[in-house]
Amino acid sequence: MRQTHRQEIRVAGMSEPISHFTHVVRAGNIVFVSGCVATDENGKTVGGSDIVAQTRQVHENIKRCLAAAGATFADVCKVTVFLRNVADREKVNTVRKEYFGAHRPASTLIEISRLVRDDLLIEIEATAVVADNGKNGNAKSGNAKIANAKTANAKTGRAKPRASRTGHLRSEPASRTSLQKRR
Repeated sequence: MRQTHRQEIRVAGMSEPISHFTHVVRAGNIVFVSGCVATDENGKTVGGSDIVAQTRQVHENIKRCLAAAGATFADVCKVTVFLRNVADREKVNTVRKEYFGAHRPASTLIEISRLVRDDLLIEIEATAVVADNGKNGNAKSGNAKIANAKTANAKTGRAKPRASRTGHLRSEPASRTSLQKRR
């Protein structure tokens, strides 16, 4: 049976997507978390107009999504934060540090005029990379290892240069004089 390289994950405890998307997509060892907002499992906004409470709920939702894909905040490499009021950045960062601890992802902050609903103040999407345990259909696991063995140097285990593989001829570059002679 062929393993799929892409897995769509619907996360328990998260509200149903309101559009054509899924909460999480795992492709090999890369985890993509859709933008999370401050909603509970019924889609109701948590935190009202309190940016700290909304940010905490967003991070709880991200945590659920990461766990469903076998990841944690320590695995997150990049976040994009969509914020209604950029002046709330410090309040958001205070909550963020509670969840990320010493781990610092690459980050982009974008101030926007509105989100999917007017009562939402923040949305965060995340990308994580998890250790490849060989069970996730990654191209470096399973049959791909067998196929790649044909192109590896038996002594070092490293890939052979393309030109030295069967069917690839290495030719010397033409000299200027030989090019001039062809004309």
